[in-house]
Amino acid sequence: MYHNSNTAYRSFNYNKRESNIDDYYASINTSVALGKTNVPIKHKQLASNYVLIKKIFGNCSAIIPITATDKATLARHGFMPLENTTISQINRQIEQLKNWSNSGDILLGAYANELFEIRIKELKYIRLTVPSGRYVEFKDGYKAFEKYVEYIAG
Repeated sequence: MYHNSNTAYRSFNYNKRESNIDDYYASINTSVALGKTNVPIKHKQLASNYVLIKKIFGNCSAIIPITATDKATLARHGFMPLENTTISQINRQIEQLKNWSNSGDILLGAYANELFEIRIKELKYIRLTVPSGRYVEFKDGYKAFEKYVEYIAG
């Protein structure tokens, strides 16, 4: 009898903790917080290049859409296109890419750098080609990713 009530209590606390984690990842400010520790050097370099080009030209200079190979690489690792990604999904992906890069596994680090580079390419393409009125159709993951990129570049 007590065991069942204790289990219900633990289950309630677990669900409460799970919702707190989801709330944590749902904020754009979390993207900035993720940029404060253990950011891989390759990610900083890619972010610095993006921000530098954005400052010089006001936007990215060349329209380079992601290729079918890039889309397949994203899908293979369970990532959706940037325009279909929510803030919480992109924050989890940022954390995952950082962990992969810092894991010490060379192959996993290479995958993380490749995926981050594809995300930067997607962000450039979205910012250059999509008129401002059409951003309403997108989920807000690209905004969180851009904030993260701008923070780690600075």
